[in-house]
Amino acid sequence: MPADDVHLGESWSLSPDSRRPLPELIEQKLREQIIGGTLKAGDRLPTEPELARKLDVARSSLRTALQRLQLQGIVEVRRGLGWYVRRTDLAAVEEHLEGRLAARQFSQTDLLEVRIALETTAASLAAVRAGDGELDELAKLNHRYQRASVDDMQEVIESDEEFHSALMRASHNELLEQMYHALVPGLQDCKRQAHPSREIHNRSVNEHEQVIWFLRRHDEVGAKSAMTTHLLGLYNDIAADETQAKATLNTYVGVSDNPIWGKSR
Repeated sequence: MPADDVHLGESWSLSPDSRRPLPELIEQKLREQIIGGTLKAGDRLPTEPELARKLDVARSSLRTALQRLQLQGIVEVRRGLGWYVRRTDLAAVEEHLEGRLAARQFSQTDLLEVRIALETTAASLAAVRAGDGELDELAKLNHRYQRASVDDMQEVIESDEEFHSALMRASHNELLEQMYHALVPGLQDCKRQAHPSREIHNRSVNEHEQVIWFLRRHDEVGAKSAMTTHLLGLYNDIAADETQAKATLNTYVGVSDNPIWGKSR
């Protein structure tokens, strides 16, 4: 039987380090508790609100840290029950694909090319599956992203990630969503490296709006094309120095596709 919820003490306070993103500090703290024996396999973690309160962090940062550990197979979420410690043999983690992703053992261009493939597929599925409430939520999250200050990189990254995660949920494909979340830690590193200007940030906001516009019109190819165009911006910046041929819009949207481009169904 799973152990009772872990009771958190003063040892859970984070050591501030302005050079490292907050989710990494949270991940490190959770790892320390596992290595130190405070957390054992089968232990159930406190609820996300309680854990965020004890660590004095935002739930979005906590969730990112938990997702990092989840994709490594260290913790797991049990639907309707919460987060549990799955394994404590951390030395073996990096032998698995999930561990390699968490350890950033793939190139950024490989990571971004897979991201484009997953997110553009999600956009197409969302165009035919997302409900009005989900589309309204996407618009609300994009508004939060728009308000984020480019001087606060963590807020920019977190608000952007909330938008893209909501899009993945709107695809109603659980496996696709889980595959995407395995990429999230590396994607955040790519975004942090880019340091967008206000002009680039505003362009990204407008591109999000364009994706939502096509989703509301149930235009699968239009949504896929708009999402591909949006994601290629960061990809082209990262891949600028690569010697191999880069992906383009035609890589992900076939020339035989016929987007509506503004017509209503």
